[in-house]
Amino acid sequence: MSTHPEAVGGTATSKARLRLWLRMLKSARGVEAELRERLRTEFGSTLPRFDVMAALERFEAGLKMSALSGVLRVSNGNVTGIVDRLAEDGLVVRVQVPGDRRATLVRLTRKGHEEFARQAAAHERWIDELLADFSVEDATALAARFDEVTHREDGA
Repeated sequence: MSTHPEAVGGTATSKARLRLWLRMLKSARGVEAELRERLRTEFGSTLPRFDVMAALERFEAGLKMSALSGVLRVSNGNVTGIVDRLAEDGLVVRVQVPGDRRATLVRLTRKGHEEFARQAAAHERWIDELLADFSVEDATALAARFDEVTHREDGA
């Protein structure tokens, strides 16, 4: 067991950082909840569906399911059901990978691109509204600081 004084009570700096983390988490969860509700009410959709379409929008050639799961940082099982429903709605299509009978690529259809464009435009408006209290300078500075944390955690 550690007898280091910071292990139990922490320092003023560590306490301030903990409070920062808790406020960031609370804020992010609040924004996410609002986005979920707006996607549901305005598009009859979900945030996971939006996230899958956003990932596929960035990869025009499509993605294998495993790569899609990696981009989204979720399990293949989570993505499979979402892709199934998007395919049923005509928003994505599965395409056989040449030379690999077991692998398929998932791509947005024309309808999928159009629907994602509608949702992405609304999403951007909502984020702009929800974060309206941040100036361009504040938003840019905070984004840079969060990038530093992300790059440090990713080992970059």
